[in-house]
Amino acid sequence: MFTGIIEEVGRVKAAASNRLTIAAVKVLDGTALGDSIAINGACLTVSALGASFFSVDVMPETLQRTGLGQLRTGHDVNLERALLVGGRLGGHLVQGHIDGTGKITSLVPREGAKIATVTAPGNILKYVVEKGFITVDGASLTVTGCGDSSFNVSLVGYTLEHTTLGGKRVGELVNLEVDIIAKYVERFRRESGVTLEFLAEQGFMAGGSHTGQER
Repeated sequence: MFTGIIEEVGRVKAAASNRLTIAAVKVLDGTALGDSIAINGACLTVSALGASFFSVDVMPETLQRTGLGQLRTGHDVNLERALLVGGRLGGHLVQGHIDGTGKITSLVPREGAKIATVTAPGNILKYVVEKGFITVDGASLTVTGCGDSSFNVSLVGYTLEHTTLGGKRVGELVNLEVDIIAKYVERFRRESGVTLEFLAEQGFMAGGSHTGQER
């Protein structure tokens, strides 16, 4: 489990079809073989470790759902070690299980920040809501707006400086993970048969009527 608060920007030392070697410093502290590190938001297991690098094996499923297959030697990546129980949860609960990729379609400067618009497929956007959470290349961000085919996030100065998002360009792919709680809510709604009409009848929506006690 992760928080989406990027600890370090590492650099790809080697990129094979099923293995990545990353040069890093901070995330190596306390890391052992078998530990999990999120690379651009994807939870991967450390399979080799050195004084200034670590390696991970990348499964075909991961390559299919993420943009990690496009990484080449010299590319920068966002890194985060797994969450320690008892630590501060500065972002939100992130699994490191990428749901799919999106594409940056615009970057608009605004008062020291950048407003990024990211297009995404419908199976991701149905879990995206304004003021909700989403991870973009592993960084926990707040959704500032969303539509039928895209969503917006505000990249503040700290994020631009301390993650790879500051160097992103229009047209680039990014890894996306939606809030796990939204998935559970959707599963419950689908299997329970709860509809908007049912909620209105029970008084949970404006204009609905219900037979319970008025408050």
